[in-house]
Amino acid sequence: MVWLVVALFSDDPPLIGWVLPLTATLIAAWGAWRAGTPQTADMPRRYFWRYVAVGVVLIGCGSVSNGYDYLHGGQYTSQVSALTSAIYLCGLLVMMVGLLRIPGTRRSRAEWTRFGLDIATVIVTVLTFSWHLLHPKFANGGLGGTWSALAVVGGGFICVFAFVKVAFTGTGAIDRRSLHLLALTGAVGAGGGAFASLVAAFLDLANGPVLVPVVCLVLCLAVDRQQRAAFQAPPPSRPLSGRPSVMPYAAVLFTGTLLLVTAQDGAEDILAVAVGAVTVTVLVATRQMMALRDNAALVSRLDARLYELGEYQQQLNHQATHDELTGLANRAVLNRDTTEALAADPAQVGVVLIDLDNFKIINDELGHAVGDALLTAVAARISANVPAGTTVARLGGDEYVLLLRTGSTAEHEAALIRLTEQLRRPVSACGHDLVIEASIGLAPAGAGDTAEELLRRADVAMYEAKSQGRGRYVVYAPDMDQRGAEQARIAADLRVGLDTGQLHLLYQPIVAIADGSVYGVEALVRWTHPQRGPVGPVDFIPAAERTGLIVPLGAWILGEACRQAVRWQQELGDRAPRTVSVNVSARQLREAGFAADVAAVLLQTGLAPDRLTVEVTETAVFDDGTAMAELHAIKALGVTIALDDFGTGHSSLGLLRTCPVDTLKVDKSFVDNVTQGGQHAVVAEALIHISNGLQLRAVAEGVETAEQADALYRLGYRYAQGYHYARPLPAAEVGQRLSQPASRLSHSG
Repeated sequence: MVWLVVALFSDDPPLIGWVLPLTATLIAAWGAWRAGTPQTADMPRRYFWRYVAVGVVLIGCGSVSNGYDYLHGGQYTSQVSALTSAIYLCGLLVMMVGLLRIPGTRRSRAEWTRFGLDIATVIVTVLTFSWHLLHPKFANGGLGGTWSALAVVGGGFICVFAFVKVAFTGTGAIDRRSLHLLALTGAVGAGGGAFASLVAAFLDLANGPVLVPVVCLVLCLAVDRQQRAAFQAPPPSRPLSGRPSVMPYAAVLFTGTLLLVTAQDGAEDILAVAVGAVTVTVLVATRQMMALRDNAALVSRLDARLYELGEYQQQLNHQATHDELTGLANRAVLNRDTTEALAADPAQVGVVLIDLDNFKIINDELGHAVGDALLTAVAARISANVPAGTTVARLGGDEYVLLLRTGSTAEHEAALIRLTEQLRRPVSACGHDLVIEASIGLAPAGAGDTAEELLRRADVAMYEAKSQGRGRYVVYAPDMDQRGAEQARIAADLRVGLDTGQLHLLYQPIVAIADGSVYGVEALVRWTHPQRGPVGPVDFIPAAERTGLIVPLGAWILGEACRQAVRWQQELGDRAPRTVSVNVSARQLREAGFAADVAAVLLQTGLAPDRLTVEVTETAVFDDGTAMAELHAIKALGVTIALDDFGTGHSSLGLLRTCPVDTLKVDKSFVDNVTQGGQHAVVAEALIHISNGLQLRAVAEGVETAEQADALYRLGYRYAQGYHYARPLPAAEVGQRLSQPASRLSHSG
């Protein structure tokens, strides 16, 4: 500043002024380099400030060249050579390159294009104004000096725009206020150069000694700001197009105004100003066309996104209210619809629970893919065979629920009959034609009923259908709750009884009708409750079946019977029963690995396999792949298989060919009236012929009189059991009778 005052009032400005620009640039370059050292900056910040340092050094070199121009030939002049302008311009460009290499917000190609158009708009606007203002002043200096000055001024304003633009959007690496100060350095340099050129006719004053130190001072302030902000969190970056820019509109306004003024004054450079104004208008129009196109694309993408979000919301709503596998309604929808139907007319409402029988076997044997395909196919068949307006839901697993909104209970039953028939048709699943059955419970609604209560009642009725033999429907009745509660209490007590030794076995002899000799015995479980006293199998076996307790109970019976058979062999030798029969439930046979459990018991007890007979019912093995496979595995062990209560189940004669049966036990219902002859004895006679033809041992059950025994013997039966021979006996009493040398059982026994 002191030098400037002296230079203004001196004919010959002191030459020491040309030392000031070089000194200032060296100080500024040293400060910028320090701001980019590893100790004070991360990698992006370090590279940027080193670019700035290099740019400042180039500006210092330009000031040296400017001093040479000033002193060249001994004539003081404010004109700068093309070389000096080029050096100044290179310094500015190096700073811009460093600025644009900062890793800030990731920009798209369109954003970079708009940024380039903005730069071009600034260049044309600045050059237009600079040409109009500076061209007359450089008329004596030649065209080269004019363009050199224009280039430096234009480059300075471009730097101003670039630094302000990047500072506005944020970089995440450089302090925003520091960038504002750097933009001010460009403004000082470019604006000061233009102003100095305007007054050059009045003051023969060089630009370098005046402007370069001021520019370097502002740059040092920017460095100081950066160093003080080095340990602060950087501000977040913002997209380049985050806010509308007023610069293009201002450029059109200024150049248009300049063109009007030039035309009014009749200036000789009106053509150059007009070209500049038109060029600016074209650039701005191009930028706006791109913006409109980008906005249209953005709106289109937004519409598509909103459409996708709408579809996604619909999918979420559907998933929240429907089963993912079958597409049926879920429990939430079922509860809502049931509540609404009950509020409208409860007298016509019925809730149906459908459970597929033996679905677990299909999953285990054919895989979950086949199981899922079966569930989907069954869901489609149910939906296609229910009355209109019925809500079909899936609760999970193999359970489906129907909400019948119209009709009486009789009409609901008729619909279930039709549905049951449709469900029995083969279902195709992953190339497998599967025959299924379903146990169905119907709960008619009444005044005051709730959705939860109706579903509970339907569940109770469904389990009642299973206990009656599966593949059927049952209508809920209030006494089912009492039976269910009683069975639950019995099952709980039975679990305790099994653990505390309250159970014991009785054995009923199987005898040869001809001489009454004991061929084998059948093990029968009995329970003596501490408070209730004796509890019959008819009471506790169904409870065990329903709760699954039949599996551990059956395992205990099997082990106890085998151990007793071994003891008889040790005590009685040849008089011991030839075989001991154990009843096996359908639930046990459905347990994969049951045959292995039988083999383990035989190994533990030491009983020979041919001394054990496993008795099963027709229902337990009919159309049950797992049960049949387990029976074949048991047969392979050498164990005898007996088909119990034959003729009372599905009564399929084909079962005698597929099931590995050794003994056919004819049910008591065919024995009761055998003495009457005629049609009463037809079934018993037919069964003995079937047994003989298939080389099966036939055992008549429930023989209570000598006359029945004689009639059965005449028909061809050779083995029987029943009260005529003996009631079920404790093991000790059986041993006592068999220990007698000539023990025979007859009607007197």
